Amino acid sequence: MHRPSFAFGAVFTCCLYATHALADHEWNNRDVNAGQQLYAENCASCHGVNLEGQQNWQTPNQDGVLPAPPHDQSGHTWHHDNKLLFDYTKLGGRDALALRGLSDFNSGMQGFGDTLSDAEIWDILAYIRSTWPKQIRTIQDSQNPAH
Repeated sequence: MHRPSFAFGAVFTCCLYATHALADHEWNNRDVNAGQQLYAENCASCHGVNLEGQQNWQTPNQDGVLPAPPHDQSGHTWHHDNKLLFDYTKLGGRDALALRGLSDFNSGMQGFGDTLSDAEIWDILAYIRSTWPKQIRTIQDSQNPAH
């Protein structure tokens, strides 16, 4: 998997909490039940009630946008570090990837920074993470820089 370098700048202040990988004890301190409810209200319409994503999620539609991927273990969410997952949710796909030098990626993911607090975003991510088997959580943990 290609992992471009990441240039961090002005977003540092607004995303300070997102700059580190959450350790197990920090994930365990998230409100997974609230995250599940928030996921149902904000994410399930695109990513599926059971985190299954949209059909043919790996094939771009007529506009060149990929359908919403699954967030269960069959998708690729767990291949990404916490910072990207947080930024992708808060800023939207296009802006989050632009921070990593991928300005030409046509993402359909909108940003939820005006709708959800940082804590709510982390709770949603904790809920998603809670559905993965331990082995997948361990692999995803390895995507994060050490604090």
